[in-house]
Amino acid sequence: MISPSPMHPQAAKAAEAGACAREQGKFWEMHDRIFENQARLLVSDLKRYAGELGLEAQAFEQCLDSGRHAADWKRDLEEGTRYGVSATPAFFINGRPLVGALPFESFAQVIDDELAATAPRPRAKKE
Repeated sequence: MISPSPMHPQAAKAAEAGACAREQGKFWEMHDRIFENQARLLVSDLKRYAGELGLEAQAFEQCLDSGRHAADWKRDLEEGTRYGVSATPAFFINGRPLVGALPFESFAQVIDDELAATAPRPRAKKE
């Protein structure tokens, strides 16, 4: 499921469009189309993309118009919020959150810290 961002007014329906496309085995195709066209995500655009992707139009439109997948993205959004996700992208490394578009160095530091914390300690020499 694509979880919607509150910064994008069409994100909720885009998330539902992904779920509706999944019903017809074309989630990733719709996912890619949505990300290629982030400035064009009105319901009419989503329905057009479904047609371009070869989805059965009536089934897709009925699914999208019904809102039957709204509970899915709402649940995902709530779960992310419980874990402290407030932006995308969001990553967790051994439970440590990295939220937002961070530089490589931020990831490297957390990974280095985690590796150091789990590295075996040298044994004291017996005399």
